[in-house]
Amino acid sequence: MDIDFPLWLSWAVLISGMIWLVDSLAFRAKRDPDAEDPVLVEYARSFFPVLLLVLILRSFLAEPYQIPSASMVPTLEVGDFILVNKYAYGLRLPVFKTKVLDVGKPARGDVMVFVPPHDERYFIKRVVGLPGDHIRYVNKALYVNGERMEYELVAEHESLSPSGRRWPVHEYSEDLGDGGHRLYRYPHKLDEAGEWTVPADSYFMMGDNRGLSDDSRGWGFAEEKNIVGKAVAVWMHKEPGWHLPTFSRNTWF
Repeated sequence: MDIDFPLWLSWAVLISGMIWLVDSLAFRAKRDPDAEDPVLVEYARSFFPVLLLVLILRSFLAEPYQIPSASMVPTLEVGDFILVNKYAYGLRLPVFKTKVLDVGKPARGDVMVFVPPHDERYFIKRVVGLPGDHIRYVNKALYVNGERMEYELVAEHESLSPSGRRWPVHEYSEDLGDGGHRLYRYPHKLDEAGEWTVPADSYFMMGDNRGLSDDSRGWGFAEEKNIVGKAVAVWMHKEPGWHLPTFSRNTWF
């Protein structure tokens, strides 16, 4: 079961703060000065500043996030821990997600964390379409406003399929005007073609693992109100299971 950590953290801050405030205003003056504070009050007073600081940092500055799937391979591997800049696209209130300060907008090529329209969990994909863009995807190539994006074959290798079979993989460099990034294509798979026009305050998102990504080609657009932040760095990697974390993949985007 997925836990809504910002919601529970907000409740923890509210409850601990209320306990501390009510005790300070109504009960503390009536107690014997030499008597110890009740355990509940002591815990509330100790944890409130820490919880409040964590809430502020996670809500307005940065939030850690672990990559759960292979949809962004080869850019991001399963088990990567990334740092998400919550400030890059504007400050939002925790839980309510209301923007209180407009700082910037997503750019084509950004790696963005958001909540998709069909799921309550965080997704991470690459921004390929901005509001008003016409997107066309055919023959494993992306066209933006009628212009075919630039591709260069980098390597050919194999990958294990979910069933354990070996698949041929072509690794390409794609340039969306972001300086270029790597992506995977599967020559044996037929990618469904399609065309889309991106609505206002929405973005067309695609995974770099083009043949194995659940993205805007299937469920539509990422709305501006559901943006979480911009992925800016890999700060740790841990393979699933009983493996120690490593820092060999640490990098800035």
